[in-house]
Amino acid sequence: RAAPSFFKPPHLGLVVISFLPPALAGYLLEEKIERHLGTPGTIAAGLLAGALGMGAADAHSGPGRRSLASATMRDGLVLGIAQALALAPGVSRNGSTLAAARLRGFSREDAQTLSWEIALPVIIGASALKSARACQRGIPAGVGKALAAGTFASFGSTLLSARCLGDTRTRRRSLLPYAVYRGLLALLVITRLRRNSTEHAARNH
Repeated sequence: RAAPSFFKPPHLGLVVISFLPPALAGYLLEEKIERHLGTPGTIAAGLLAGALGMGAADAHSGPGRRSLASATMRDGLVLGIAQALALAPGVSRNGSTLAAARLRGFSREDAQTLSWEIALPVIIGASALKSARACQRGIPAGVGKALAAGTFASFGSTLLSARCLGDTRTRRRSLLPYAVYRGLLALLVITRLRRNSTEHAARNH
């Protein structure tokens, strides 16, 4: 099967409704999320929650019986809520939508396709919102080139990931290895935080 098409989604209505929850949440809650959920501890919690969700959803759903042709607007709403939850730092957008699609009964391959086909509007919307707010606040001198380089690097890595996920064998793999990786990363951050807290307490005594 060919790689997922960003520009010819099979269910336009599904893509539109999946965009609404993250768009609304991002517009209303972006600053609060950045202020309260951007700490190492909350990021570790997001990583761990995402890992547990991915692993549990993949294990519970087995091979999955549903195909793309059966996708409904309700599926789009569930995927949209999953994308909104991924606004929390540490929670992967791709991971959360894969878990949601697997829980809705889609096969691993079709879950990957759905996850990628609903991604483009959210990525464009988030980029536009960030750019507009950055312009309002003003970009510090000397940061513009680095910001542009980071944007192009992110775009290039996304395209490369899309090509990799176009490989049918990759898209049929279990989500467990990704869940384990994210879980281990979360535990590493938590261990580091506890060590720093212990050292800080010891110095104060």
